[in-house]
Amino acid sequence: MDNAAAVQAYLAELAEQRRQSPHTLSNYDRDLRRLLQAAAERPLADFDTLAVRRQVALLHGQGLSGRSLARLLSAWRGFFKWLLQRGLVPANPCAGIKAPKSPKRLPRALSVEETLGLLDQTPDTGDDRLNRRDQAMFELFYSSGLRLAELASLNLDVLEGMLVEGEVRVLGKRSKVRLVPVGSKAREALAAWAAVRQQLAAPEEQALFVSQRGRRLSLRMIQERLRLRALQAGITTRVHPHMLRHSFASHVLQSSGDLRAVQEMLGHASIASTQVYTHLDFQHLAQVYDLAHPRARRGSKAGPGGD
Repeated sequence: MDNAAAVQAYLAELAEQRRQSPHTLSNYDRDLRRLLQAAAERPLADFDTLAVRRQVALLHGQGLSGRSLARLLSAWRGFFKWLLQRGLVPANPCAGIKAPKSPKRLPRALSVEETLGLLDQTPDTGDDRLNRRDQAMFELFYSSGLRLAELASLNLDVLEGMLVEGEVRVLGKRSKVRLVPVGSKAREALAAWAAVRQQLAAPEEQALFVSQRGRRLSLRMIQERLRLRALQAGITTRVHPHMLRHSFASHVLQSSGDLRAVQEMLGHASIASTQVYTHLDFQHLAQVYDLAHPRARRGSKAGPGGD
């Protein structure tokens, strides 16, 4: 089996037997294509630890972040493990290799005012059906903290549960199912979209959100519609669907302080993934402190009296 054929066989197994999401498969495909380029004509059995270290150093020098390199190494490590189990390589050359660390960046979340400005505006698209669809999507992102792929994969059969029960069952990463609440504003927007969806949807199309052509809306188109909506709202920062997820988590945590509940709603396997939002919350508190505390304001002078 040549290198390219081995990669395709591995990706097919991830898709069919391990049921990885299309987004995850796309990442694996991209990272493993880098491996094929690095190996060139050399058999993968000859690709040793030194070659892996050389490629990691090269990609890091080209600007690939530590996080991206960690994901790449994970994909390579899993692939070589698969090859090793089949006797196609003598060892896993990625074993023990770690990616260089990158400075930890906090996710960008919109303020409550920015979020409300984004969702409450009346966009000028010329087609009320598309306006209703977009409103339903963006309200659902913010109401339930969904990932982009999770929202795009929703089918029509979840609509009744959202409208009647106020909840939606989501298939997340690693095929993990979770049940998340759907707020009243999102339910109103979904009902408005449901009333006109049939005018756009192609016969037998099961996707909840469809394009003008009547087929399931692509990830890229959802991103683009949100970007344009944010520009119309006067938000200069580039807004993407994951930012609404971050905003949902940050705002719920600020109001409730319940980290475990936010973890469940986001579908994080580890509480450590959710704890980043405690830092966002602290940033918000620190800004309030800087504006409100007499001794924090620049140029302020202590008033008369003691403590």
